[in-house]
Amino acid sequence: MTVSILIFLPIVAALAVLIFKNEVAKHVALFFAVAELGVVAYLLTKFVPDASLQFAVDVPWIPKFGIYFTAGIDGISMVLVLLTALLVPIIILTTYQHTYRKAAAFYSLILFMQAGLLVVFTALDGFLFYVGWEAALIPIYFICALWGGENRIKVTLKFFIYTFAGSLFMLVTIIYLYMKAPEGTYDLMAFYRLSLTTSQQSWVFLGFFIAFAIKIPIFPFHTWQPDTYTEAPSAGSMLLAGIMLKMGLYGMMRWAIPSAPLGFFKWGNTVIILALIGVVYGALIAFRQKNGKRLVAYSSIGHVGLIAVGIFTLSTEGMQGALIQMLSHGINVVGLFFIWDIISRRLNTYDTAQLGGIAKVAPKFATAFLIIVLGSAALPLTNGFIGEFLLLNGAFQADIVLGAVAGLTIIFAAVYLLRMYKNVMQGETNALTATFTDITGSEKLTLAIICILIIGIGVYPGPILHLSQAAVDQLITNIHSKAMNIPLVQH
Repeated sequence: MTVSILIFLPIVAALAVLIFKNEVAKHVALFFAVAELGVVAYLLTKFVPDASLQFAVDVPWIPKFGIYFTAGIDGISMVLVLLTALLVPIIILTTYQHTYRKAAAFYSLILFMQAGLLVVFTALDGFLFYVGWEAALIPIYFICALWGGENRIKVTLKFFIYTFAGSLFMLVTIIYLYMKAPEGTYDLMAFYRLSLTTSQQSWVFLGFFIAFAIKIPIFPFHTWQPDTYTEAPSAGSMLLAGIMLKMGLYGMMRWAIPSAPLGFFKWGNTVIILALIGVVYGALIAFRQKNGKRLVAYSSIGHVGLIAVGIFTLSTEGMQGALIQMLSHGINVVGLFFIWDIISRRLNTYDTAQLGGIAKVAPKFATAFLIIVLGSAALPLTNGFIGEFLLLNGAFQADIVLGAVAGLTIIFAAVYLLRMYKNVMQGETNALTATFTDITGSEKLTLAIICILIIGIGVYPGPILHLSQAAVDQLITNIHSKAMNIPLVQH
């Protein structure tokens, strides 16, 4: 079995969903999303956790121009493939209490986006990577523009302009590397083998960085994010924060740094400073938010800023922490957005000032909410802890001051998340919250899955770390080898 089935199954599913209408469409979409998760689970059972490339496909696409459909999975991409396959069925399940106009189109776009995301996380050809990048952007644009809030058109246009402009920088960079490759190919390993000057690598790094920094987003490229997350439908916010922003982080690890290590060494400290500003900025703005969904959006800026810091320490701890934290952050942020989706559907508000006392009337909901908050705040034995521990370990090894500033994210997150929980769930009920009903049916199932993942990964993170260990070690070795002009270790 090759990685091609992972890419094409969601495309077939997206086309199949279009045949069905209304409620049936969501069931068909969920069936195919679970089937995709089953395929990934099967690949996991066959995956050898070394540094080799596995389940690869390499067939001519447009060979005249050096373009091949080349894709595969190693330990790094496996974590992101798992994240995508795991979250898409959960996100579809969160929509079961909604009724969407043109439901078939809505669920079809989700599955098309899943295909694009999987192309990004498995592509080993620069042209294919760019196609997947754009293929993931187009569906989420329509999801936000057609099913978002009242300001959706203005906000979504800003999001599209930002991300499309970033994509152009990436496209120019990929074409430049293609022109420099003696083989006349877009192959990733050919890009790795190029001998470019420090100046050339600086421009290559910056071209990739702008595209990836916008997608993550890293300060000051973040201004599209809070409005987009707030105005998007809940499923759209989950797709954006849970999976799509990981495209940028993965791109840094797979494409930007290994292709231009000298550019990385020149600009890496600047990127770390920008990411740290994002950590503090996101937290400080989150403190002031009364809109719960917007608070989650700003908290995400802080969390992904810390992940970026870990990647740019170029240490085993930092890279491993970044990978497991990408998985954990995806689960946690989907949980937080779903919590606010439930509150909004019942009470028609995101305003924390109007809430209070919900725990008295909805104890099951309160328990799930607390577990998700504690995971997001990195409490030991939750999924958020191991990632942040490794990230901070990498940051402290790089620089004590860097580690101290990065560590603020744990303190800040605990304060604003627990304060949010207190304002919403504790105290006395009021005329609005007294009518709140506890979770049932698909809501209970969805939150149970999320809570099990939060606790399960927190208690036993070893298998996930083992998946990526060898690939991370080889990546770091190759980056240093290229910087010193030593032949690279092949997959």
